[in-house]
Amino acid sequence: MAERHVTRSRKDADGDITALCNPGQYWSPRAKAGAIQDIETGIHRYYVTGTSGRLYVRVVTGPNGKYLRTDPDPLSSNNLDELPDC
Repeated sequence: MAERHVTRSRKDADGDITALCNPGQYWSPRAKAGAIQDIETGIHRYYVTGTSGRLYVRVVTGPNGKYLRTDPDPLSSNNLDELPDC
């Protein structure tokens, strides 16, 4: 399983995450559906840098289907929706 560092995210007009990015990486941008598949099958893990190290991106099922998120920590700027756009 390869780990992929996420430094940016793409969002739609509603602010929903549509892709994970790290400029200069061959896999970037990775569309939401592909990232969900990678995580669920265990092929790749995606992470952002948090105050205590790596915060892994998880797949969560909500009322409107699956979405990507990280667990919160004291540093809000590393949340997927707060990352710079890609």
